[in-house]
Amino acid sequence: MIRPTGQRLTSEPSFRILGIESSCDETAVAVVENGRIILSNVVASQASLHAQFGGVFPEVASRQHLLNFPPVLEQALKDSHLELKDVDAIAVTRGPGLPGSLVVGLNIAKGLAMMSGKPLIGVHHLEAHLLSVELTEETGNTNPLVYPAIGLIVSGGHTELVLIEAPLCYRALGATLDDAAGEAFDKVARLLNLPYPGGPSIQAISQHGDPQAFRFPRAWLEGTWNFSFSGLKTAVLREIKRLERYGTGLPIEDLAASFQQAVVDVLVGKTLQAAEAFYAQSVVVVGGVSANRALREAFFQQSKLPVFIPPLELCTDNAAMTAVVGYHRYRRGQRDGLDMDVLPNWPLMELSS
Repeated sequence: MIRPTGQRLTSEPSFRILGIESSCDETAVAVVENGRIILSNVVASQASLHAQFGGVFPEVASRQHLLNFPPVLEQALKDSHLELKDVDAIAVTRGPGLPGSLVVGLNIAKGLAMMSGKPLIGVHHLEAHLLSVELTEETGNTNPLVYPAIGLIVSGGHTELVLIEAPLCYRALGATLDDAAGEAFDKVARLLNLPYPGGPSIQAISQHGDPQAFRFPRAWLEGTWNFSFSGLKTAVLREIKRLERYGTGLPIEDLAASFQQAVVDVLVGKTLQAAEAFYAQSVVVVGGVSANRALREAFFQQSKLPVFIPPLELCTDNAAMTAVVGYHRYRRGQRDGLDMDVLPNWPLMELSS
């Protein structure tokens, strides 16, 4: 469980938002003050539970959310030194995500809103990732986020390139046409008999490998801002089968490092090309895969613009980022009714600023 605690702001009116997140397999509750200061951020991960399946099993995730929410909520309020009556609004992830998991979180939020009389605010999961960089300043980065900015959302379920024209104003540029980058990491890890989740496993073993050992393909998809990682995954599979025919054993470290490098090259290359094409002033990289060390280092080394990436504990799904969006939309007057439903396939571009 993650419980970073910040110092409260005293120089401005305080707005405290309770955030709830359950879009996939993390059960999370947080309290954030004024959209920046984390008073509590508790996350119960189900990664070890789903490892036996090699990926998230939706029905299992939903049931586990039901078990996790009571203690997670209790701990988040305890860590924040607040009671439910002390928060100003309740923000909850509405989509996109696994339908069953989203329903559990939304129903918890509705129950709390009914019991407390607090406003309810539905939050887009990808917008929450984009705004997670507001929660803390990346080490060594003293430049403020300025607009327009290019945002790369990269995780197990999403690989999307977004032009952030202004706060809460987005324009879709491109997305993956097949596997998301995180999904590709999971699938290649399975091919290499590495543990789930694949991202951390491949990163760890890649440290001992040569990223230039195998020249795996890069799908640049010229003329678009889209991504494709299915061909890369297939290339790794073919190379494994070729090596197995020779019976000399698999150089797993080199295969993993070469695969990781191919993913990093495309993600960084296309993002920085988009930043130049759209005259961006900042680059934002978020989502679970943004925790990858090679990806982070490549962005900081190659970008001429300020790069904003959340600290490791805020890259993966958490409720603090949900609360940040809740804060901004609460200040803009958004209030959602108890008839609000989940939107498992909610496009980011449908958001109104």
